[in-house]
Amino acid sequence: MTAGERVVVVGAGVAGLTTAVVLAEAGASVHVIAEQVPGVTSLAAGAMWGPYLVEPKDKVDQWGQRSLEIFRELAQDPATGVRLTSGIEASRTAEAAPDWATTLPGFRPCRRAELPAGFTAGYRFTVPLIDMPTYLDYLLRRLRDAGGVVEQRRLTSLSDARPASAIVNCAGLGARDLVPDPDLRPIRGQHVVVTNPGLTEFFSEDTGLSPDLLCFYPHGETVVLGGTAIDGEGDLAPDDKAAAGILARCAEVEPRLAQARVLEHRVGARPTRATVRVEEEVGEDGTVAVHNYGHGGAGVTLSWGCAEEARALLSVK
Repeated sequence: MTAGERVVVVGAGVAGLTTAVVLAEAGASVHVIAEQVPGVTSLAAGAMWGPYLVEPKDKVDQWGQRSLEIFRELAQDPATGVRLTSGIEASRTAEAAPDWATTLPGFRPCRRAELPAGFTAGYRFTVPLIDMPTYLDYLLRRLRDAGGVVEQRRLTSLSDARPASAIVNCAGLGARDLVPDPDLRPIRGQHVVVTNPGLTEFFSEDTGLSPDLLCFYPHGETVVLGGTAIDGEGDLAPDDKAAAGILARCAEVEPRLAQARVLEHRVGARPTRATVRVEEEVGEDGTVAVHNYGHGGAGVTLSWGCAEEARALLSVK
């Protein structure tokens, strides 16, 4: 593609906005179309960088590392909502640390005294934490500064996004109907946002495939507590019972959270498939579509790497 050609990006979650920024700053004329601006699932993310439970591993490693480089740069500006934060990921069984964690700054096994009761292993490292409402606002500002346009409306098919020289499909779970892609399914996630009682470090439990997660991510005056991972459920209404479970699990590890005031509930549906889909497809009418969806719970973690691959597929320099 040549600079100035019209590219429509479908979706305004973290994948869509990041891709739109990358394309607009490369010289494309970018028009974002989305039903929700910004996307509610991205708003609901915790969010800590970490390529967890997502495939294919070789590509995920590349996309994740590229995103990590950029998040480290963004962390130099507090207005982005990105901060480098130290903390602990722990396990109730003697699990080995994931490969991606061992390369992070400050990585070391935890001493027994550092672990909460009931945990047998853990690792300390420093990683980007992203305050999603602030970060998504930053991406929207950056997109508009690069000349991008955002239109809020619902599409019934990708062809509704025309006219365009190319369409980039970052519709998340919406791609299930727009493509269509029956392999895409929701995994419901819920977080509880509370006032910060003085936490400066994150904590995350390696819960494997359990639907009940345990994590807390401090973002200045607030803390995001998690969470849930209910496979096959896409309902976005807050679940009071799930919220009570999240609060109880987090307070057991960090008692100061028991008295924190609840500010809001955030619910999203992680767009999940066997592998992340980032590839080009040419329609019957010759319109080029680049798909960038199916990131599961790693949308933030892979966002910049996938966006740059989408740009490369469109040959936008």
